[in-house]
Amino acid sequence: MTLPKTITAAVASTPKAPLEFKQFPMPTPSPGEVLVKILACGVCHSDMGVINGEFGPLPRVPGHEFVGDVVQVGEGVTRVKLGDRVGGAWHGGHDNSCSSCAIGMFQCCTSAAVNGVTRDGGYATYTLLRAEAAVRIPASMAPSAVAPLLCAGVTVFNSLRKLHVEQGALVAVQGLGGLGHLAVQYARAMGYTVAAVSRGESKREFAKKLGAEYYIDSSAEDVSSALMKLGGAAVIMCTAPSASAINPLIGGLAVKGTLLLLAVAFGVEIDAVQLIQRAASIQGWPSGSQCDTETAIAFAQRYGIKAMVEEFKLEQANEALESMTQSKVRFRAVLVME
Repeated sequence: MTLPKTITAAVASTPKAPLEFKQFPMPTPSPGEVLVKILACGVCHSDMGVINGEFGPLPRVPGHEFVGDVVQVGEGVTRVKLGDRVGGAWHGGHDNSCSSCAIGMFQCCTSAAVNGVTRDGGYATYTLLRAEAAVRIPASMAPSAVAPLLCAGVTVFNSLRKLHVEQGALVAVQGLGGLGHLAVQYARAMGYTVAAVSRGESKREFAKKLGAEYYIDSSAEDVSSALMKLGGAAVIMCTAPSASAINPLIGGLAVKGTLLLLAVAFGVEIDAVQLIQRAASIQGWPSGSQCDTETAIAFAQRYGIKAMVEEFKLEQANEALESMTQSKVRFRAVLVME
């Protein structure tokens, strides 16, 4: 395969400024890396942290939800080969020597590489990917549909399964957006009784189609009371970044229940009394490793879990980001390269 001499990338050059489209020489993979021709890349709220200069120095090419094909393999790479369909997620590499790596939490490595944050990501036609972080993806799955599973998908799937909650337990999902619509599907397929929590009666039918057995309209009834009428939630998955919406949920937890924070919300106030009375806990979860992500994708493929996406071309990256931040994209925005 003859590769072009240059690549096109959307670059964050100045904090809080629009992305700039630039040409760069085609990169060559170093030992332990592969070169990926990108087919699609999801757009995530975390990308705005990169663009705003909050995650490290610029310039940087954002994007930690990219899917593509391996077109060059660096020295020493054995786990993926030329022509493989792979993905690049938040976890972009690890040192395999720290305490986090020792317990398999590679995404929490003290020397972690992060695609689109500490190394250039998927807002480009080609990019480099460390082989240990390459997520192997079935070629039969549409790239734009897989891209959100590399972040939102693995986050909701991995966080829930690692809690080891018994099947059949009540799991509440707060929010029906990019994370929430996937959380409902995963939780249902994992054997839980699902209660979706969102604002407005108009979302009831949609929540039921996703697999929710119950729908709670937070604008019309007290969420905690509604959950307690159902016996209390073993887990409440907070997928909407609303600080004010989190504390009222605690009253809906069952004894020893867990409030699972998956969306970034600042200035959250917590009622410690209710936590203590219920022996309840609050937990966060940071996506997953390469292996976790492959498992999340395989699970989605087996059980028909679908990410709902709106596609944009690479040259529309700024438009996609604006649509996401202004909530014009209801679920997930994805850049497609072809």
